Amino acid sequence: MARSNAHNDQPHQRTGRTPRRPRTDRDHARRTLSQNFLTDPHEIARILHAARPRPGTLILEPGAGEGSLTRALARRAGKVIAYELDPRLADRLAHATRDDDRIHIVRADFTTAHPPRHPFAVVGNIPYSATARIVRWCLQAPTLTSATLVTQLEYARKRTGDYGRWTRLTVTTWPRHTWHLHGRIDRHSFRPIPKVDSAILRIQRRPADLLPPAALRGYHDLVALGFTGTGGTLRASLTRRYPARRVDAAFRAAGLDPATVVAYVHPDQWLTLYHHLTT
Repeated sequence: MARSNAHNDQPHQRTGRTPRRPRTDRDHARRTLSQNFLTDPHEIARILHAARPRPGTLILEPGAGEGSLTRALARRAGKVIAYELDPRLADRLAHATRDDDRIHIVRADFTTAHPPRHPFAVVGNIPYSATARIVRWCLQAPTLTSATLVTQLEYARKRTGDYGRWTRLTVTTWPRHTWHLHGRIDRHSFRPIPKVDSAILRIQRRPADLLPPAALRGYHDLVALGFTGTGGTLRASLTRRYPARRVDAAFRAAGLDPATVVAYVHPDQWLTLYHHLTT
């Protein structure tokens, strides 16, 4: 927070506090770019275990930072394109890895990049503030095989159903992607220490989609209708468009109570509802 100069003409008074040092450009970057660097080798090894990079795999890394994960990925995968928005960090990492042909540093916003035309994976300790944009980019990339991301713990738990509830994003993308939580990372594994714990989230493209491409639009429309919340229950929302008798039959097939709230419907049950309501 900027210090006010409105009372500079008042006599100086001692407060007993240590004067706050001026914010540096480095402080500003850490604040605006949500920079929390992972420094624990054990946690880096856990990320690699979750990502399972194979030799020859092309890895895109958003938010390379100081390069600890970048170097580990290069040793396992063989080709890493690392994106870093902070020019100071990007230049330093490019200089440090200039003799390593496995690593290419790009000073840019990862979400502005064009996805590779060939299969690739994303692995990164991503900025908290950019989580939604990076996840959206990954889900929209046609040739993505998987995304293994360090996110805020709460974000990862919500998207993987760890609270027993399911988000609209997870349900919507379920026919093509799986979502898995690979454990917590304590906040003290980062520098500077963030206010919350993190987690390893893995999004994986299915080998075969659960619905044909022509059916996805109808499925997405059904999910959107269900998440409107009209009437307080999923059944109430769906009976706005479908006959109550058909909705009740679909609920029985999915093993759902008519009073079920939308957040507690598993994505697999959504697929059952779709098949029974549209065929």
